[in-house]
Amino acid sequence: MRKRIQAGFTMVELIVVIVILGILAAVALPKFMGLEKEARIAALKSMGGTMLSAAQMAHGVCMAQNCANNATLTIEGQTIVFANGYPNNASIDLLVQSSEGFTPSAAGNRMTKTGGTTANCWVQYNQATIAGGIVTAPTISYQSGVMNVANEANINNTLRTQC
Repeated sequence: MRKRIQAGFTMVELIVVIVILGILAAVALPKFMGLEKEARIAALKSMGGTMLSAAQMAHGVCMAQNCANNATLTIEGQTIVFANGYPNNASIDLLVQSSEGFTPSAAGNRMTKTGGTTANCWVQYNQATIAGGIVTAPTISYQSGVMNVANEANINNTLRTQC
């Protein structure tokens, strides 16, 4: 009597593996679906941080050169206009090295994220202000307000619906 050698998998084994893979896909897929939106929000917040960092670095250059209000300085080949020691709204986009994935506004201080679910997926640089001789540093705002500790949760929730 000859012994038969099994070569390969049976049909039942293949069906069981396909069913298991289907169950795993059904469980894992919803977790990965929200990652695109979270990535847009992270990119938007990163752009806000980039704008503030660029403003702070330019402020340091301005202080080192003892520039006056509304002074114009050339930084890395770009002409930057300063308001209260910080770049003004029209100059901030010139200091951002890469705006890939964003559409800058005509004024230059608002960046809208490409691919957002609405046109309200943006971040805006607000130039420094002065009141009573005290300069308030630039701020970053989103559609639902200026970013600060008290407003952060509200901004995050709004960004989840807008981006």
